[in-house]
Amino acid sequence: MKELLVLPVLVPMATAVLTLLSFRREGIQRGLGLVGSVVQLVAGAALLRGVYRGGILSTQLGGWPWPYGITFVADLFSALMVLLSAIIAVATSIYSLSDIDQERRAHGFYPLMHVLLMGTNGVFITGDIFNLYVWFEVTLIASFVLLVLGNERPQMQGAIKYVAMNLISSALFLTGIGILYGSVHALNMADLSLKLPTLTAPIRTTLAMIFLVAFGIKAAVFPLFFWLPDSYHTPPVTVTALFAGLLTKVGVYALVRVFSLLFMRDGDVTHVVLLGIAGFTMAVGVLGAVSHHEVRRILAFHSVSQVGYMVMGLGLFTMASLAGAIFFVLHHAIIKSNLFLISGIMHPHGKEVRLEQAGGLLARKPGLSACFLVTALSLAGLPPLSGFWAKLLLVRSGLEVGSQGAAAVVATSLAVGLVTLISMTKIWNEAFWKAAPAETHIAAQPKGTRPRVFLYVPVVLLTVLGVTLGLSPDPLLQVIRRAAAQLADPTEYVHAVQGDRAHESPRP
Repeated sequence: MKELLVLPVLVPMATAVLTLLSFRREGIQRGLGLVGSVVQLVAGAALLRGVYRGGILSTQLGGWPWPYGITFVADLFSALMVLLSAIIAVATSIYSLSDIDQERRAHGFYPLMHVLLMGTNGVFITGDIFNLYVWFEVTLIASFVLLVLGNERPQMQGAIKYVAMNLISSALFLTGIGILYGSVHALNMADLSLKLPTLTAPIRTTLAMIFLVAFGIKAAVFPLFFWLPDSYHTPPVTVTALFAGLLTKVGVYALVRVFSLLFMRDGDVTHVVLLGIAGFTMAVGVLGAVSHHEVRRILAFHSVSQVGYMVMGLGLFTMASLAGAIFFVLHHAIIKSNLFLISGIMHPHGKEVRLEQAGGLLARKPGLSACFLVTALSLAGLPPLSGFWAKLLLVRSGLEVGSQGAAAVVATSLAVGLVTLISMTKIWNEAFWKAAPAETHIAAQPKGTRPRVFLYVPVVLLTVLGVTLGLSPDPLLQVIRRAAAQLADPTEYVHAVQGDRAHESPRP
């Protein structure tokens, strides 16, 4: 079973190499990109099955003993994230067959996409905090090049903010790692969970705040979110959907991992701060969404807002709230990626869709309209769709905690859900329901472009998956509750990584 741990990194790495070697053969390159994503999906499903049946898996690469070697470890949360990454990869790979132009393919879109997938999967399965930094950098490099691929002016403007903020994040992350190693002489996260309690509370709190800012930038939480709305609307829709499904989730994953494994004993300070950040992130994101009139900008601000719900689950820090946060991460990645893919079909050539210039899509594209409506209502949290169950878990957890801070963030989450519904209704009314403007001209499909069926297939698949999660959430909830239990009590994680030596007292 432990061989499964290397596949989430090995498969996209091999795919990136093969697509790079076949860069002169575009048909082979596209086929390899899709096949590599499907193989990753199979590997992710096998990893989740193995962890669910056999418990947390851990291995030391190169045969080095812990805590000195490179550790790969997968609990249920990690395995779910790896599977989610593969689902988004398959959907965007299919969509790219019609969406990505020849110039971007020639400049390495497919190798870069799979390097990005390799980096995100590395984040999900690493058990070493320095290697977490390394995988973050792999993800940053690939995502930056994907963001500027095409060299259009809006792309460069968005990329400058994206890279500047992420470089600050990386510098803070590396600073925190240096302080950690200088204080306890350890980098393995299971080892750190045993040694950090030996530090004084002020040092632990300082470290927690450094990592909160570093990962908060990557997750796009308030007030560190402004790079996201300025970046997500500029690249091709395939890239935007890939980013929406994975990049902020990488930041959220790192927050959950670090604050459930390393800083869980300092909840009186850190988790209260997380709750406050969650509330402001929800509110500011949704207010930004209702104030804009371009579809991808609206969806980008909603991405910020929805991150607040995920951080809310971490801030409440109960087993039920962690389950809600995990469910919300999975739900949001599928729903938001799908909404971005739909936005690319709303315009004949995937360009920006301004609501005042749109209209008539319900009459022209009833199938697309149905997919948008179902997915938008799920984003707003209407029953019985997946967004409803995710928000229900979080709201119930907040009410059970019963503190004033929890009550305030619950009230904020309910109000934000209502405003989200209003915002999505605005898109429906303007782009789908109202009649098309009189001067609207539906441009013919340019010669040489591929069939648009490749745009619709992933939209239908993700819509069906989202509806299935809403109508039949119990199987997934069963897995998620076990994942939340592993996060709430990291004993099993520590034992899996360190074995019998987990019972030893921390070394000075």
